[in-house]
Amino acid sequence: MVTADEVRRVALELPGSYLAVVRDIVKIRVNRYVYLAFSPDDEQMGCGFPKEERDAAIAAEPDKFLPPAPRDMRYRWIEVRLDALDETEMRELVTDAWRMCVSKRTAAEYDAQQAGGNEPG
Repeated sequence: MVTADEVRRVALELPGSYLAVVRDIVKIRVNRYVYLAFSPDDEQMGCGFPKEERDAAIAAEPDKFLPPAPRDMRYRWIEVRLDALDETEMRELVTDAWRMCVSKRTAAEYDAQQAGGNEPG
């Protein structure tokens, strides 16, 4: 199980990421794009996720993944219960959502940095 604070810490270590509060909802952005958002009770997060994989993820693990709100179905987005995630899976979801919002060059630089064993700046 991971907490919203742990997710925020991991996300804010990714290059260009910053926290924003929009209508009392905590969101993590890179550039102008939101790639994470948290429920008011910090028990769920929404994150960028490939639309073509969303239905399969929800069907395979309905206790973990939920569809986004109807207004967000057109976006590459999924809802996730934080208490159903372990740290490794959380890091993968957060990093993959971030990758959807950054340039290929930024992602490649991050990968090179990680491969070198350096901590993100």
